[in-house]
Amino acid sequence: MPDFGDRKPAGCEGRIDFLFVISTASTMKVVQEQLIAAVPGFITSIQEQFSDFDVHVLVASTDSVWNIGDCGLCEDGCDPMGQPPACGAVVTPCDKKIGAAVTFPAGVNASNRRCELGGDLRYIVSGQQDMVDAFTCIAQVGTSGTARSGEAMVAALQPEINDPDDDLACNRGFLRDDALLVVTIIQDTFDEDSLGTADEWIESLRAAKHYDDDAFAVLVLTTDVDVGYQQLCHPNMFIMYKNRLR
Repeated sequence: MPDFGDRKPAGCEGRIDFLFVISTASTMKVVQEQLIAAVPGFITSIQEQFSDFDVHVLVASTDSVWNIGDCGLCEDGCDPMGQPPACGAVVTPCDKKIGAAVTFPAGVNASNRRCELGGDLRYIVSGQQDMVDAFTCIAQVGTSGTARSGEAMVAALQPEINDPDDDLACNRGFLRDDALLVVTIIQDTFDEDSLGTADEWIESLRAAKHYDDDAFAVLVLTTDVDVGYQQLCHPNMFIMYKNRLR
């Protein structure tokens, strides 16, 4: 290594942008419970293996509405005795925009509170106090929404929503040209509702990283019942048409 000069952290200039897209469909209760249980391990990995890295962590909304059907679900930031859909909460335009960073997950099985992230950004950055609690809050998106993960990912990567110079951009400054982009999509069903095709979703990833295919990585956790019988998720089921996410 000395022959190559001063060593720097592996990756893109020591920066990683973690983008999570988590389905809010009604089928996701158990999957989200498993995700929340895994949060401490995920955060520990970041803090131990990427201690020298500058990281961003954002959970993108998969829906374009915000509402709590039962105000009794409210935690901090809304009124349990209020009236749906806002239940007395202060709701911003970014809370109702697909692809926007989630900071107030709302609905059944959601956090139902405004997450404390510090500063004026809608995502976690290095140095976040109590990162486990912060990520648990934004990742507990609930099961009162839709399964539009492909469309949500595309929306979250658009230049306008990430514009670092626009104070109204919901994901302001999240996506950085000199950072490795790591996308995790979690949806236990087919994505039948998102706009676009799988090829168009891939194109949005490539465009976001200026066609450097080494500058992003994608993990998709979804069903494989389109593979055939004896697959992992439901060995006795088979659906002939393809899961676009897979």
